[in-house]
Amino acid sequence: MLEERGLPTTVLALVLPQVEKTRPPRAVMTPFMLGRPLGEPNDPAFQRRVLMQALGLLERTNGPVILEHFPDDNPSWFDRPDWVPAVTLPAPGNPVTSQEWQAALQAELALVFPVWERFKARFGRTTVGLSGQPPEAWPGFATAFLDGELPTVPAHATPALALRFLSDDLKALYSEAVQADGGPPSARQIDGWFWRQTVAGQLLIALRKTAMASENNALKTVGGRFFVPAPFVPA
Repeated sequence: MLEERGLPTTVLALVLPQVEKTRPPRAVMTPFMLGRPLGEPNDPAFQRRVLMQALGLLERTNGPVILEHFPDDNPSWFDRPDWVPAVTLPAPGNPVTSQEWQAALQAELALVFPVWERFKARFGRTTVGLSGQPPEAWPGFATAFLDGELPTVPAHATPALALRFLSDDLKALYSEAVQADGGPPSARQIDGWFWRQTVAGQLLIALRKTAMASENNALKTVGGRFFVPAPFVPA
């Protein structure tokens, strides 16, 4: 409808099957992580290249569908060989009961919080804050779901949304804390560290399993879609 009214459009696409199905008039397919359509943060020169390629499609008239691919690989997947996590944590162990999970997460958060404060002081920002509750409440709230409870908070209408946004806050807090010092690691390094070496990552995997077995359809949906990225879902 925009095109029919004389307003040309262009799309930055991250999921090739989706853009092939929807067939927008113009699109640049970028091989980046979801949420990063212009590439890595803090790299304005690279981001400008992506944006200029997308805007350049507006000069093309050989449609009706124009699809280009950005030529460079995803910079998120180039590891820094010298990277060391800014926070040192003990091995996650093997919690079983909700009480064990709660205690393990509380102990781990006590180590992560001070490093996260360093991140905020260094960069002057944080993306943590979606859960609608203070981080000290996260362990008890999250682990209640392991016992079949369905708690919620005033900020969110349903237990499913409350747990979804708490999981987002957990991932954000840890990914920020681990970057408090030194140069930025690759996204793959952050993911590998979080999902394989932290209690928080292991708890989200356990919560996904609980959600997928729940009779609450909303919890099942958010658990399957939002808690754990596909590469780290146990086989």
